[in-house]
Formats: sequence, structure tokens, C-alpha cells
Amino acid sequence: MATSSGNSSIQNSGSSEEDLQVLMVVDERKRKRMQSNRESARRSRMRKQKHLDDLIGQVTQMKKENSNILSSINITTAQYGNVEAENCVLRAQMMELSQRLQSLNEILSYINSNNVNNMNNGVFDDFQICSETMMNNSWNMMYVNQPIMANADMLYQY
Repeated sequence: MATSSGNSSIQNSGSSEEDLQVLMVVDERKRKRMQSNRESARRSRMRKQKHLDDLIGQVTQMKKENSNILSSINITTAQYGNVEAENCVLRAQMMELSQRLQSLNEILSYINSNNVNNMNNGVFDDFQICSETMMNNSWNMMYVNQPIMANADMLYQY
């Protein structure tokens, strides 16, 4: 029996060497897997950091663009206000000039109608003398050819 127990201890020791080799192989695989996982985690952190840096760069670029757009909007708004004020002045001048033109056309129409009707009666000479007297009188000329005194600041509404 001693022989059989000796054989079994030899078998046991042989199997423990195999177990030890298996354990060493398993440990080596485990160690390689852990090392691979660490490398993978490091690469993942590096990718994440690069992505974060790229996003920060995009935010900076977009803030610059936003600032440029806001500046452009402010300049355009100011220019629009100036043009709008100038348009108001021009409209006021146009209305005044239209009224002057209408008055002058009425005067011409009156003169022309009187010229035709009164040429034979000698009234035309009287009208011409009267109109020359009115033109030479400085009080009557007070409002003729007066400049329009409107400017953009007067008409600009905020």
C-alpha cells in the first residue's frame, strides 16, 4: 500500500505542477488583460480629453463669431437709424416742396387764365403792376425761398 500511496503522492505532485502551470498561465493572461485594460482606459481618457479640448476650441470660436455678429448688428442698426432719420427729413422737404410747387402751379394757372380773359380789357397791365409791387415789397417776400430747417436729430425717434 505504501507503493500505491507513494504513487498517488507523485501523481498529486505532478498534478499540482500542472495546476501551478495553469495558474501561472491564468495569472499571466490576467496580468496581460489588466495591462491591456489600463492601456485602453488611458487611450479612452486621451480621446475624451482631446474631444473636450476640441469642444472648448469650438466654443471660443463661436463666441468670437457671435461677438462679430453682434457688432455688425449694432453698426447696421445705427446706420438704419441714420438713414431713417434722413428719410424723415427728405419726406418733410418733399412735402414742403410739393406744396410750394402746387402753390406756384395755382398762381401760374390763375395768371394764365387772367391773361387770356383780361388781355383785351387792359386788366393784365394792372395785374402785372400789382404783382411787381408785391414782389418788390420785402414783407411779402419773407417766406419765399426760405431754407427748410429740419435735421435728422429733430425727427429721429428712439
